[in-house]
Order: sequence, then structure tokens, then C-alpha cells
Amino acid sequence: MYCCIQQLIFLVLIIGKMKRTDRGRKPTTDNEALKYKLETRVNGKKYQELQALIQQNPDKDMSSLIRDILDNRPIKIFTRDLTLDNLMEELSKLRMEIKAIGVNINQITRFFNSYPERYRKEFYAKSAFAQYQALQPQIEQLLTIISKLAKRWLSE
Repeated sequence: MYCCIQQLIFLVLIIGKMKRTDRGRKPTTDNEALKYKLETRVNGKKYQELQALIQQNPDKDMSSLIRDILDNRPIKIFTRDLTLDNLMEELSKLRMEIKAIGVNINQITRFFNSYPERYRKEFYAKSAFAQYQALQPQIEQLLTIISKLAKRWLSE
């Protein structure tokens, strides 16, 4: 027992002296390091332009935006089409309805396969066909929405 404790203490001491290299950030090279601080002033119009760019990209702050401009990197602008919100909500509802009907069809199919009697198989086959037919209005509605979206996206 004493020997095991001694070996454990020895291992802890050795591991404590070892340097771990996988912690923290990678060191930056001299070319990549941001060593120099710059300050500048802009007029109100330019400041509003920069603020508008920041509002359109939630991942940026003022300093990173100006760095991207100075380095001639592309600036990503995110836009949101509010008219698509209703369509997306409708698509989400249709997805949930189609999923529920699909689950019903899967359950009916499982019952169909679990009973060997012919009359039960006929009953479950009719039930599954009725559920499949209930899918048709949702599929038609889905195709209508998709065709509207395709016209909007493909026209640009």
C-alpha cells in the first residue's frame, strides 16, 4: 500500500513539472500581432455609415470592422426579409402536420405487419391509405409555397 502511494506521488510530481502545450491561444507571429494602437476621428456621416454596417453584422464591433476595411477584407452584411416570416411559419406548421401524419402511417404499417389475419390487414391498409390521402392537401399547399419562394429567389 505504501509503495502504491509513493508511486502515485511520484507520478503527480512528474506530471506537474511537465509543460502542457495545448492550453491557451497559439502564439501570433510578428506579422500578425496587433502591436500598434491607432486613434482617429470621423465626421457624423461616416460614423453613421459605420454604425449601419455594424447593425447589419451582429458579429462585428467597431474596431474589427475598421480592421477589415483597412485590410481590404470583404465585409459581410446580413439582411432579413420580414415578408418571409409568414411563409416560414406556414412551412413550419406544414412540416409538423406532415411529420404527424407520417408517424401515423408508420404505426399503421407496424400493425399491418404484426397481424397475419387478412381482414385486419385490409383494415390497416385502408387506414394507411386514408392517412396518405390526408397528406395530399398539405403537399399541395407545400408545393404552392415552394413555387412562390422559387419565383422570388430565382428572379434575382
